[in-house]
Amino acid sequence: MPVKFIRGNLLFWKISAVFTGLLAVLGIAYLFIGSHVSRVYFNEVNQQLYGNVAAHLANTTQPIRNGKPDTAITHDIIHSIMVINPSVEVYLLDTTGKIIDFVVPDKSVKSNRVSLAPVKQFIQEGGRKYIAGDNPKQPAKESIFSAAPVYENGQLSGYVYAVLASEKQEAVLAALNRNFFWELGGNIFFATLLIAFAVGIIIFLLITRSIAGIAATVKRFKEGDYSARIMGKSKGDLGLLTSTFNEMADVIVDNMDKITAADRLRQELIANISHDLRTPLAIMQGYIETLVIRENTTLIERQQYLDIILSSSRRLSHLVHQLFEYSKLEANQITPQKEQFLLNELVNDVLIKYEILAKEKNITLELDSPSSLPAVFADVALVERVFQNLLDNALKYTEQNGCIRVKLTNKASGIGIAVSDNGTGIALEDQPYIFERYKQSGQPEVQASKGMGLGLAIVKKILDLHQSRINIQSIPGTGTTFQFELPVV
Repeated sequence: MPVKFIRGNLLFWKISAVFTGLLAVLGIAYLFIGSHVSRVYFNEVNQQLYGNVAAHLANTTQPIRNGKPDTAITHDIIHSIMVINPSVEVYLLDTTGKIIDFVVPDKSVKSNRVSLAPVKQFIQEGGRKYIAGDNPKQPAKESIFSAAPVYENGQLSGYVYAVLASEKQEAVLAALNRNFFWELGGNIFFATLLIAFAVGIIIFLLITRSIAGIAATVKRFKEGDYSARIMGKSKGDLGLLTSTFNEMADVIVDNMDKITAADRLRQELIANISHDLRTPLAIMQGYIETLVIRENTTLIERQQYLDIILSSSRRLSHLVHQLFEYSKLEANQITPQKEQFLLNELVNDVLIKYEILAKEKNITLELDSPSSLPAVFADVALVERVFQNLLDNALKYTEQNGCIRVKLTNKASGIGIAVSDNGTGIALEDQPYIFERYKQSGQPEVQASKGMGLGLAIVKKILDLHQSRINIQSIPGTGTTFQFELPVV
């Protein structure tokens, strides 16, 4: 990866700095832990080496006679021991832990009592375990020690208590420890920086390279390459980011395709509306102008013109109503108000309303229904609209002396409905598109006389709201049957 990119990769340097700081903190913590452990280890070794000093004094001399310290003998022996090991400070304790005599390099003893709990534990463990006790010269600080009981005539008369780390030894150890701390600290600090830099360069360069690849793909997508996808199957957060971006890109592209299709349909809508609404408007305008210009028209002619104008206005109103109804259905602005009702009664009422229109073409309307059908659960007004649109469609394409039949069937899944006619039928290649808006079967000149083709599209939308699917069976020249079901209570 180019050096220029590394310098400009702010994320890379942030992560490297955090990681380096973390290693530095861990290094400092290691120094303190190492210093503490080394001090404890030194004290434990010192206690193991000189832990028998008190026992030697108690066994080779009689430091307490008649309940009092025998300083004449013990001081000489203790001074001999201190010549060999100047760090030793020896105290004689009574049975309560009170200091009754001591031999130390100076007289700066600040405490006259020693806690016996560590002393008894040391004697019980036999000096095999690291134990710290009171330091009479430094009461606030514990030190390693050696202890042994003193017996007189078989009775416990006191204890020999030897502090193995004197003030002088502590001062020397403190100086050495500081030197050790700074020397070890400096080495660990620089080693930590070196390791942090090496590990940061290797690991974070790999991480930022993946992020840089993701950023490049996102930039390509932003600049218009909608086929750009992040390659690879990373795990963890980067894998989640990769899959999320790819899914998001697919959704965006799909939505863009839908928007493009919607825009294309919008243009088709404008063209179809312009064409279908212009025809009745042109007819109305033409006959109105004729009535205005021709003052000597007869009453019969005037009535004919007014009838044509009225018919065109009704057709115009019907087209506008269909368009408004379909727009609300497509925008999901209509919610079915479902209730129980008898479907055969509703169909019978609708057929009665269409009898006049059917008689004009000498078309027979039939209802085939069992005497007892269970009530359906649906929106009455919307279901009525479905039958009206199907009957309108059947009347348009059924010739004189034809027949339209509505058949109701009681099924296990609901009430089956079939609306059949023996009209012109629908061509096989047109059947997959018959429920799309502005799609009609037949020749263009036939389409122009029969509306925008929204009737069946409205039927499908309404049945979709009822979770019902409509099917079509049609043979050109024989007739068409529309089938669907409605749920029962």
